[in-house]
Amino acid sequence: MTEIVSWGLLYYAFPVLAPRISADTGWSSMAVTSAFSAALVVSALVGVPVGRVIDRRGPRLVMTVGSVLGVLALVVIGTAGSLPVFVAGWVLAGAAMAGVLYPPAFAAVTGWFDARRLGALATLTLVAGLASTVFGTALMIASAWTRACAEQPLLPPRGVHSRG
Repeated sequence: MTEIVSWGLLYYAFPVLAPRISADTGWSSMAVTSAFSAALVVSALVGVPVGRVIDRRGPRLVMTVGSVLGVLALVVIGTAGSLPVFVAGWVLAGAAMAGVLYPPAFAAVTGWFDARRLGALATLTLVAGLASTVFGTALMIASAWTRACAEQPLLPPRGVHSRG
């Protein structure tokens, strides 16, 4: 579930929402796309020290911190009133990506599975690949990109109900 939500909101949502972001804000598509590109560069650069932390402490802490950063980043992105804040939100999202996308998830799977490691990796890849379908469709019908970014990560996944 973490991989579907992470890929869906931090990666696949962008190409769906980018045209609407540009139209709603007046920011050029180049500026909006550059913010996302900055996130990818940050993810790559942060991935090296994140890998060292995973080697020393395991993936659980990294993925937890990455998930929290992802929520914060999406709230910043969704509430950004200026392009610099929007870019800062995507830079933070890049750090989150380094902690929640495939590299730490693969580290978790390879550490937790021995004999059935290949099947577990294939399942993870297949299930996370559904994120483009799940989130792409949902976000295309979202009422507003700001709401999709700022509120979606705060909602529990469908089928998860709190008791109380």
